[in-house]
Amino acid sequence: MAVTSIPAVDLSKFAEGDENKRKEFIEELGKAWKEVGFVTVKNHGVPDEYINAFYTQVKRFFDFDTETKLKYEDYENAGQRGYTSFGREHAKGFDAPDLKEFWQMGQVVTDGDAIAKEYPKNISVDLLPDFEEIGRKLYQSFEKSGSMLLRAIALYLDMDEDYFEDKIHNGNSILRAIHYPPIQGEPKSSIRAEQHEDINLITLLAGASAEGLQVKDKDGNWVSVNAPEGHLVINVGDMLQRLTNNVLRSTTHRVVNPPRELWHTSRYSIPFFLHPRSTMDLTCLQSCIGDENPLAYEAITAGEYLNERLREIGLKK
Repeated sequence: MAVTSIPAVDLSKFAEGDENKRKEFIEELGKAWKEVGFVTVKNHGVPDEYINAFYTQVKRFFDFDTETKLKYEDYENAGQRGYTSFGREHAKGFDAPDLKEFWQMGQVVTDGDAIAKEYPKNISVDLLPDFEEIGRKLYQSFEKSGSMLLRAIALYLDMDEDYFEDKIHNGNSILRAIHYPPIQGEPKSSIRAEQHEDINLITLLAGASAEGLQVKDKDGNWVSVNAPEGHLVINVGDMLQRLTNNVLRSTTHRVVNPPRELWHTSRYSIPFFLHPRSTMDLTCLQSCIGDENPLAYEAITAGEYLNERLREIGLKK
C-alpha cells in the first residue's frame, strides 16, 4: 500500500474515553502500526513546556565550542550517556557517517530496583545547571505516554492490557537530543541520518526544528512526515516488530539534507527511544505465528539484541 500521509490518532480517546472510544483508538493505532508503522498523536500528555524548555537547553549545549562539548563525551559507554561527537554513528549497512552530533540521558532508578547496576550514570552539564532536571521531567513524561500507547497495542494484540508494564518498568529507555549542524561543504554520500529502523519497542519524537524526516512505504516511495502542531510522531521499533513476528511494522526512515539554499541552517530533534528491561524475552508471540505468517526470528533477549545492534551502527566494539 502506498502511503501519502501519516495517520493521526488522539490518545485521549484511550486515556479518558468510554469503552467505545477506547476500542476505536485501539483499532486506529493497531491499523496504523500494522500498515504504516508511524502515527502522529495528539493529546499525548507530554507538556509543551517540558519540550520547549529542553529544546532551549539543548540548543545552548550544542552552541558550545567543540573542545567544551568533548569534555562530556565518554567513549567507554557506547554513546549511551552524555555527548556523542559529530560523525561517530552510522546507519546499519552504511559506512558513511550521519551528519549529526547528539546527547543521551538514560534511566534513573529510584525504587531500589537491582537493575540500577546495569545502567551508567547520566552525565551532568555543569555549565547548564537546569539541563538535567528539565531533561528528567521530559524523560518521565515520555515514559508515561509511551506506557499508555503500549497498553493500547497490547489489547490490539489480544493480550492483557498490562502485558508490557513489568517489562518496561525501569527500562533501558533513552532520551536523545540531536543536532544536525549546518552543512559546510558537499556532503557526497552522507545525509543527516541515513535510512534505518529504530532498535527499541517504540520511539516518541517531540517535533523537529526543520523538515527532513521521511518514511519509506511498502512500494519503496519516500513520504515526508509533517506532524500537526502539538502532535508527537511515534513509530514502531525493531523489538516490537520482532515480538509480533512482523505483524507490526518497524518502518525504514531517514532525515534528508535540506535544499542547498538552507545548508547554512541547523536542525534539532528530540526522540525518546522506549526500551524494555534487558531481560525481556523477544521470542515471537504465538498469536502472531501462523501458516500465512511463519516464525521469522530466533529467540533473543532485549539486552542481547541491543548490544548486537549497537555494534552494527558503530557505537560499540
